[in-house]
Amino acid sequence: MLSKDDSQKALRRLFSRYLVTDLNMLYQVLDTHSRMSVFRRLQMVGYLSSYTHAGRYYTLADIPRFDDRGLWFHQGVGFSRYVTLKNTVIETVNSSAEGMTHSELRDLLRVRIQDTLLNLIRAKQIQRLKIQGLYLYVSIDTNQADKQRWQRRSAAQGTEPLSTAKVIEILVEVIHASGRYAAPAVVATRLNNRGIAVSTEQVKAVFKRYGMEAEKKMTDSALKPSLD
Repeated sequence: MLSKDDSQKALRRLFSRYLVTDLNMLYQVLDTHSRMSVFRRLQMVGYLSSYTHAGRYYTLADIPRFDDRGLWFHQGVGFSRYVTLKNTVIETVNSSAEGMTHSELRDLLRVRIQDTLLNLIRAKQIQRLKIQGLYLYVSIDTNQADKQRWQRRSAAQGTEPLSTAKVIEILVEVIHASGRYAAPAVVATRLNNRGIAVSTEQVKAVFKRYGMEAEKKMTDSALKPSLD
């Protein structure tokens, strides 16, 4: 096992090269097979575990550049400002203007979330409503949930086409998101935060109209070359 000083230097070199790594690599770099020793050394420099891939990837706490949803992805591995998948789902649902459907959350977070959603509902940390045949996940706070439900219904019932100016704003936002995950729900949230009222469904319609697809998530195999 490397000394404390040598461990810090070794970890800094490792993460400056790879940004994200796994436990096997950490064993090699720190010259130990003790899981507890590895995490003691990681705590010295500050680290985050991925909320995707069952938390088996790690990065230093000062590496991620989180987006406005508090998310950062590197080669398909996701990290969150809120650390765990559970906390990330809660924060994402609470901050959403019109609540989130299962598919919107799955596309945004790039991970299977069915069990997490059910556990959060049972623990009364979020709630689920049924609107026009779809389950909508909303805040446990009654006032916030009412606003989210109203916004979702208003968006679903809206029949007016988007103005040319709003279509342009959507396309520009997608261009600005180049290299990041441009899910319709993310684009809609960013525009609404800037005072441009659009719904996720309207953004989806623009995506469909121009033949665009949200960035596809990368598989574990895409990560392996950079960790070898």
